[in-house]
Amino acid sequence: MAHLLGAEALHIEYPTHTVFESITLGVNEGDRIGIVGHNGGGKSTLLGMLSGSVEPDSGRVTRRNGVRFGVLDQSDDLQLTDTVGFSIVGDQADHEWASDAKIREVISGLVSDLPWNATIDSLSGGQRRRVALAKLLVGEWDLIALDEPTNHLDLEGIAWLARHLKRRWAKNSGGLLIITHDRWFLDEVCTTTWEVHDGTVEPFDGGYAAYVLQRVERDRQEAAVEAKRQNLMRKELAWLRRGAPARTSKPKFRIDAANQLISDVPPPRDSIELKKTVTARLGKDVVDLLDVSVSYGDKTVLKEVTWRIAPGERTGILGPNGAGKSTLLGLVAGTVEPSSGRVKRGKTVEIGILDQQFSQLSEIEGDRVREVLAREKTEVMVEGKELTPSQLLERLGFSRAHLSSRVGDLSGGQRRRLQLLLVLLSEPNVMILDEPSNDVDLDMLAAIEDLLDSWPATLLVVSHDRYLLERVTDQQYAILNGVFRHVPGGVDEYLELREQQDTTSSNPKQPNPTGSGAQQQDAGSSLSGPERRAAQKEASSIERKLQKLQEKVHALDAHMAAHDQSDFEALGKITAERQQVAAEVDELEERWLELSELTD
Repeated sequence: MAHLLGAEALHIEYPTHTVFESITLGVNEGDRIGIVGHNGGGKSTLLGMLSGSVEPDSGRVTRRNGVRFGVLDQSDDLQLTDTVGFSIVGDQADHEWASDAKIREVISGLVSDLPWNATIDSLSGGQRRRVALAKLLVGEWDLIALDEPTNHLDLEGIAWLARHLKRRWAKNSGGLLIITHDRWFLDEVCTTTWEVHDGTVEPFDGGYAAYVLQRVERDRQEAAVEAKRQNLMRKELAWLRRGAPARTSKPKFRIDAANQLISDVPPPRDSIELKKTVTARLGKDVVDLLDVSVSYGDKTVLKEVTWRIAPGERTGILGPNGAGKSTLLGLVAGTVEPSSGRVKRGKTVEIGILDQQFSQLSEIEGDRVREVLAREKTEVMVEGKELTPSQLLERLGFSRAHLSSRVGDLSGGQRRRLQLLLVLLSEPNVMILDEPSNDVDLDMLAAIEDLLDSWPATLLVVSHDRYLLERVTDQQYAILNGVFRHVPGGVDEYLELREQQDTTSSNPKQPNPTGSGAQQQDAGSSLSGPERRAAQKEASSIERKLQKLQEKVHALDAHMAAHDQSDFEALGKITAERQQVAAEVDELEERWLELSELTD
């Protein structure tokens, strides 16, 4: 594969800490790399050094001659007085950009709902973000870097972006670097994961699911230091294998290895026991929406909604931006009155709301975290154990040093976790979570999900984080054109319904559904019977070879560990042999994946 970019011995430090000691890495044609790690760990700094916007203290970054590198960072360079159209296509005449299918696709997928002549200063932050992303994607690039590209995109926008990137940056075509906390997006788009931690960058093969498997293996070797994180990630892996097995696109021997790792891990949550506990706290009546409609002026947002929320129900609510999700939650919480119909609430209902505006923190910005906790309950019951607020906060990733920080000085992710803590300490039996994953890194998302698994409450979640929705809820409902309906097939069924709406819509700017994942998946059905059997036979043969090669790798590792470390010549030969075997494993896995796509 052709080399695009390389970094050698990069070192950068700030007055208070060293971000990277000395990192060396490279990007080749066809690489689709997801970058993950703690908030503040250096992900954006790494991207800045690779793109040239951040100068390292030492080391160098080199690019192949002529490489065109496009970057979407967390701030945009849009001119406030420019129009949407000019920001995206410049001064091209309409017939010029409209004749380019690539530009039409990007405009249709990202900004079809925005007025073409609206100025940038009239747009919301989310709309500006979409314009900046569209501006980047219509350009011609050999390598692009995206810093949180899914922020402010709804589920359809995220699904469209994943399809677009996979088509445009296909195998051996350009390079892609992505910082994101969206785990579904990582799995869908990326073939390699870089974890930024402790001043280093550690590479892993595959997307999020494969990264979790490999990280669990690493953590098992460092159990004394990483015991808490190990147990959490093993539980995450258990859900990946039990709840969504299609995520792990790896040969059978790797799936067997994952199953062996999680053999003693219980299911993420005991739904029956949770429902018993919630019913005891709530009674049989929670909140019933009976033939409810909501209108604002001439616009009807919700039409004749009937929804009887059951004790212990864990429901995700889907819908495009502006569909009425927040209005629906407002009906449940009592902050929105229906235009018709009625809302019935149980007498014992206690509702806790995690909103996007940090409303619980607005009046305590100047207080220290320690002072806030001192005013709350002394302990709460979690998984049959009594935890103090400080213990609960530690479980959400706060250190003792953070207890002395003022609320107003906390980062966005820390504020989100403190806000969640205050909701939990109020001990609600109905919890409403509106975009709980905003500003939260992957490890903290896993910690929050683990906590929610054992929290005895009815749970209603609105989120564009597909992974979180599937992880913490048991069913999903969707709002489509004001109609509230159950979607037994979850997010996939919802996206199909939205595509059907787009197909029948008369709006010419709607995204072209011909690139949908469903049609791409049908590609394998063109194989004849004998061809399919031959492909399956070859895949089985490759699995057997991979098993033997993996055993050989383990044997070489053990040989290296036991060998005299001063015998550099012999160690070099063993290392060369291991690298050769590992390269053969990579080649066979790639062929196995091609065959599995054909036979699915």
